[in-house]
Amino acid sequence: TRKEMKASKRNPLVSVIIPTHNRGWVLSEAIDSVLAQDFQDYELIVVDDGSTDDTREILDTYGRDIIVLHQTNKGVSAARNQGIAQAGGQLLAFLDSDDIWLPRKLSQQVDFFKLHPDAVINQTEEIWIRNNVRVNPKDRHHKPSGMIFERSLGLCLVSPSAVMIKKTLFDDVGVFDENLPACEDYDLWLRIGCHFPIYLIDTPLIIKRGGHKDQLSRAPGLDRFRIQSLKKIIESGQLTESQHRAAVCKLQDKCAIYAGGCRKRGRVVEAASYEALAAKYQGTEDRCQITDDRGHLG
Repeated sequence: TRKEMKASKRNPLVSVIIPTHNRGWVLSEAIDSVLAQDFQDYELIVVDDGSTDDTREILDTYGRDIIVLHQTNKGVSAARNQGIAQAGGQLLAFLDSDDIWLPRKLSQQVDFFKLHPDAVINQTEEIWIRNNVRVNPKDRHHKPSGMIFERSLGLCLVSPSAVMIKKTLFDDVGVFDENLPACEDYDLWLRIGCHFPIYLIDTPLIIKRGGHKDQLSRAPGLDRFRIQSLKKIIESGQLTESQHRAAVCKLQDKCAIYAGGCRKRGRVVEAASYEALAAKYQGTEDRCQITDDRGHLG
């Protein structure tokens, strides 16, 4: 049986990691979408990030089909990182607990790696559902494929639920930044994307659901975390000259927009700090056109 196979598996090819916090109302749909995959050489690790609802009872119903890890509430980055640390697979796939996979998601990504053995990360296209209604992503959300670092600076073009990553990649770039309460995925994709191509399988194999109140990407003021990520990558010394120029340009633009919002709300000291950060790089780069880069599914 499937339960016996999962329980006895010691060296799965793929480790699937679902971080969750108080998502009992939707968690079973995510888990069931993994168990329904046509590819079965995987382990499923669910990391309960200190849930206080009925999450534990829901997880108990799956028995040995899943591996459950519990931790005190430390945030989604810490939850994913615990899953990474415990994962036995060579390939890692993440699924947010409010999203769903279509049945061929894992098999198509594994096949991609077989065809492209030098690749270290790929993602699939996705279907967007907001408040139970399908919506079409705008052109600026279109996912590119390959070396996408510059394109990724403005907004997040990679979805955690859509990626499959070789586990060894985390040895090269590090894991999710636990100091970031949001935009932790944007931060990781920049660290990966400045060195490695991020390939796209141009088939929608996940359903990405948005619009609910506890969606992290709906929180206000997210650009301050993107600015923090940009500052980190700029000062890492890892960027090529053109990547550095593009990242500084985007940081200055985001600082100007965020500082302007702070001033409108009377947060003068905060505004000044972001203006000073932008000025730190002034004169070394050409400025970009200021754009509104908010790119969440909210």
